[in-house]
Amino acid sequence: MLQIKSASDVAYDAVSLGEIMLRLDPGEGRIHTSRTFHAWEGGGEYNVTRGLRRCFGLRSACVTAFADNPVGRLIEDFIFQGGVDTRFIHWRDYDGIGREVRNGLNFTERGFGIRGAVGCPDRANTAASQLKPGDIDWEDIFGNHGARWFHTGGIFAALSESAAEVTIEACKAAQKHGTIVSYDLNYRPSLWSAIGGLEKAQEVNREIAKYVDVMIGNEEDFTASLGFDVEGVDENIRGIDVSNFKRMIETAVKEFPNFKATATTLREVHTATVNDWGAICWHDGEFYEAVPFPKLEILDRVGGGDSFASGFAYGFLEHNDPAKAINYGAAHGALAMTTPGDTTMASLAEVEKIMSGGGARVVR
Repeated sequence: MLQIKSASDVAYDAVSLGEIMLRLDPGEGRIHTSRTFHAWEGGGEYNVTRGLRRCFGLRSACVTAFADNPVGRLIEDFIFQGGVDTRFIHWRDYDGIGREVRNGLNFTERGFGIRGAVGCPDRANTAASQLKPGDIDWEDIFGNHGARWFHTGGIFAALSESAAEVTIEACKAAQKHGTIVSYDLNYRPSLWSAIGGLEKAQEVNREIAKYVDVMIGNEEDFTASLGFDVEGVDENIRGIDVSNFKRMIETAVKEFPNFKATATTLREVHTATVNDWGAICWHDGEFYEAVPFPKLEILDRVGGGDSFASGFAYGFLEHNDPAKAINYGAAHGALAMTTPGDTTMASLAEVEKIMSGGGARVVR
């Protein structure tokens, strides 16, 4: 069992650190031909705490930064709608044209059939990427307010050298106050290429890993971000085969004995809209596998992994049970991919219905 603080002793069940962008979604169309876009908010780290609030009813807050202009306030309004506390948002004065600071945009089309999803982020020079150590009062967040769980990840850490430093600063502060730290490696080559590439990714993520209790990532994440080259891993295996992940984790926990749990989704892509979906986790020397979802039909896959992470965290926060955690994660991630946008539209009742074997019959 994880040593998790009592809910009555803290103000928040979960706090996240990461960039939150405005997602512009062309729906069933293409970015380069669309004339209208649906707006959502989204960010790999934020999506987890929003899921914990919106679906699972837990108290959550986000730590991020915005340029103080109408776009920043629009994203803030989305966060309000999701019920996530905004008091720790760092606001930067806007210079009028975004020369010094701006807010991130993410154009993302969903894909269909043989056409894969496409993302076109526009996030250079954003307020969140310019956060630096000392900007956020972590002692106030984790010492005065208190939190049971802190989540961040490799997307935010890759935004800049100072973002990586802030990530380490936050993880250290959280651990100092007995808060569980989870980290999603979320390796994105395009983010690391401008600040040192693969070598820099491994340098940063291996340092952050020292302060992580719950590490989340797939085989590629562990290999690329942490530099594991594990003997016996079959690079030809893809999808719902757990042998590679098990070998990877056995290596990881030897090198980072501070890892108390690890988890990954298991996905085999048949088409953009049909995937095999599953998940597995390791905790206290044992592996736990979720009930899989073969041939899962997908409307919008973006954010599915983040919703998995929020369900996984909920399983520990509410039940402190790895078997339940991995199934909450898999079911929530699956449901999140049946709706548009980065963030969940599922309810706890729907997640638990799926976990118990409930189907897609009409609910009247």
